[in-house]
Amino acid sequence: MSGLQSRIQNDLNAARKAQDKNAVLLLGTILADIKNRRIEEKRELTDAEVNEVLRKGIKKRRESIEMYDKAARADLADRERAEVTALEAYLPANVSDDEIRAAIRKVIAEGATNIGGVMGKVNPMFKGRAEGATISRIAKEELSSPR
Repeated sequence: MSGLQSRIQNDLNAARKAQDKNAVLLLGTILADIKNRRIEEKRELTDAEVNEVLRKGIKKRRESIEMYDKAARADLADRERAEVTALEAYLPANVSDDEIRAAIRKVIAEGATNIGGVMGKVNPMFKGRAEGATISRIAKEELSSPR
């Protein structure tokens, strides 16, 4: 079991003892997602792979927030926001937009002229440390700005 997975399990146990129903539900769901991924891979997961599972969980919750906001369900959107915040605490610090922008400018200077070329080179640099949507947004900004 990876160190991150152990930390989540320990936090789940603490939440159960504290009778924090929201935390128990959230951490139990994430651990189930991790277990499913472990079964798919047929081996124990690394911390980086557990991070991917956490990022997918965060992405799902952000999509839910958008839908709840459109449906004027602030109560449900706020609960999802709290879950996103709780899950983000397990991830390593994100890379700054400036660092991503500098890498994208470098790739563009090396000859990448379309979004696919830029994303193909920049995404692996920041795997597990930045969201693809953030990288894509900055890449589009840089590609559309005049040189």
